[in-house]
Amino acid sequence: MAKTTADTVDRETQWLTTFGDGLPALQRSQGGPFDIVQAYWRRTPAGRTTQLYVIRKHLLEERFANVRRMPRYHFELRIVWPQSSATGAAEDPQRALDAAVDLVLQRVGGFVGDKSHGGQFRSVAEHPPEVNVDFADPVRSMDARADLEATVLYWADDTEITG
Repeated sequence: MAKTTADTVDRETQWLTTFGDGLPALQRSQGGPFDIVQAYWRRTPAGRTTQLYVIRKHLLEERFANVRRMPRYHFELRIVWPQSSATGAAEDPQRALDAAVDLVLQRVGGFVGDKSHGGQFRSVAEHPPEVNVDFADPVRSMDARADLEATVLYWADDTEITG
């Protein structure tokens, strides 16, 4: 089946849930830190679980020749991290979130020499060559007795379209 702009989020989620390939696994069932890794935001997010949602923020179709164009996607990985800790220390879940984000960055970075996320895209996090991570203020989260949150933002270029 041909890749389309409509299956972009599912393709990226497939990459993020891949395991056993030498990059870190993200799902807890494969040894990773996240209970949930899924495409799109849920109507009712699960409580007290580590969650990673793949969301497409922007779709840009860039024309670079008379009959050639390339779809470019801006992905947001929305991470929700519970504040619970076996010791009761506020620092422990923040430290665990940092460790989980590091694993996400390794998986998004992909393999040396192959930034296509297993052939799903032309390249990921290469144009522009950056990945941004924004962490929500933990003080506000703690005051509200809410989960910690972080977002990972990056772009992906898809295969060219002729037409």
